[in-house]
Amino acid sequence: MPKERSDHLFTLIKSLRKSEKRYFKVKNKAQPNEDTKYLLLFDALDKMEDFNEELVIKKNDWINPRQFSNLKAHLYKKVLQSLKEYTASSNDEVHIREQIDYIQILFDRSLYQQSMQLLQKVKKAIKKSENLELQLEVLKWEKNLLPYSLSKNHLDTVRKIVSEANTINERISRVNQLTNLTAELNAIYVKTGYIRNKEDHDHIRNVFLNQLPEWNEDEFSFREKLLWYDIQLSYYSFIQNFEEVYRYARKWVDLFRDTPNSAYYLEMYIKALNQLLNAQARLSKYTEFQDTHRILRNLANHRLIQLNENLQIRLFKYSYAHQFNGYFMVGDFKKGVSLLQRIEERLEGYIGMLDKHSELVLFYKIACLYFGNENYRKALKWLNRIINSEDQDIREDVHSFARIINLITHYELGNRDVIDYYIRSTYRFLLKKDDLHAFQQYILEFLKGLSREITNDELIERFKRLREQLMELSESKYDKRAFVYFDIISWLESKIYHRPVGDVIREKALKKVS
Repeated sequence: MPKERSDHLFTLIKSLRKSEKRYFKVKNKAQPNEDTKYLLLFDALDKMEDFNEELVIKKNDWINPRQFSNLKAHLYKKVLQSLKEYTASSNDEVHIREQIDYIQILFDRSLYQQSMQLLQKVKKAIKKSENLELQLEVLKWEKNLLPYSLSKNHLDTVRKIVSEANTINERISRVNQLTNLTAELNAIYVKTGYIRNKEDHDHIRNVFLNQLPEWNEDEFSFREKLLWYDIQLSYYSFIQNFEEVYRYARKWVDLFRDTPNSAYYLEMYIKALNQLLNAQARLSKYTEFQDTHRILRNLANHRLIQLNENLQIRLFKYSYAHQFNGYFMVGDFKKGVSLLQRIEERLEGYIGMLDKHSELVLFYKIACLYFGNENYRKALKWLNRIINSEDQDIREDVHSFARIINLITHYELGNRDVIDYYIRSTYRFLLKKDDLHAFQQYILEFLKGLSREITNDELIERFKRLREQLMELSESKYDKRAFVYFDIISWLESKIYHRPVGDVIREKALKKVS
């Protein structure tokens, strides 16, 4: 059987809603003089479950294999054009860009009065937008049309336009500085995760302080405040100061009491809710967490909100990730696993649409839920999806701790014959990633010592000794990051006191949550 391949055109067509497909067909069938083979190809691809180029050509003898690539490119362009027109009616920024294109066309034909009339309409529409780049584009056209709209107040008009352009340029420069820093901090986090040592801490602090001028937050626009809060909580997340993360996430969410109505700001609102939920989970604010999670879930069913695919995927990802976090907070692994089993088929469908970072974190959460419920073989399945991943430079910390839990899971399953192999493999990985710290060393040495036969009393003493070592690390500024990933102390206590690990975690959790 021919190997199935992914295809951008096929993926694009499969992403279309029924109404978008109908619009595409109606729009394109209204052009009878055009070669409509691309419409036949659209129908052929739409009917396929999985893309297979050889099968498409074989089943449709009207396709010339040598022209298939050009035919696909033509159809791809047609679908994008259709989507642009379809979206313009519901997306203000797409509509404004389209109108600016029309201004250009009219101007090029020396129809200056028509250009100016359309420009005035665009100016009214853009007042609601925080898109500085579009505002600057409109001002550019105002300057282009100045020679064709002379009046007795011409000099005042010019000065006003120049002043507006200078103000917007300053704001764009500030936004660029903020987004540049956001991108750099995010790239570091996606690679390594939380800080591991003083060197990491100093590096992040230098990046943060050296690139962030001393601005007055009160002078910021709505958009600038969004970026400012995003940067602040990113920094405090790095250094694991979750009280400050919570403070800035709360400020970020509170900005949206009067949120502008656009897809861009809805995406930022969803992101803000996600950050607030992360902080509430870290600080065991369970009641607040439940309220915020309810707000997030309700967005998906809000009758006044139209969600594109990007927002639907984000809501799916965050809704379930935080539902899992809620189970972690109270140690209810049984409910977490029950949810996983109900949504597993749907979950697999969404996984392919997630970015690699989100995919990796989701795999880790699922593995930990199964481990907490003592479904060790299921936990191994998800851990192996991390360990066997080719993207080992993404969230090296998650890769490291996945290997640690993998070792512990094999111990629980009684797979003593493979533990030595995995210990050596884990040592090599941690050394390669410069992530062999006290936490990992203690656990590896502990597991290494279990390879020979020992009495039950000696085993309990080893569990207790490891627990004491790790309890000291849990108070360390840098080593405490390990306990964000996995509650190994509760696992040790479950072994010492012969109790299910879920019961130990649940008992502790219920004392902490508020």
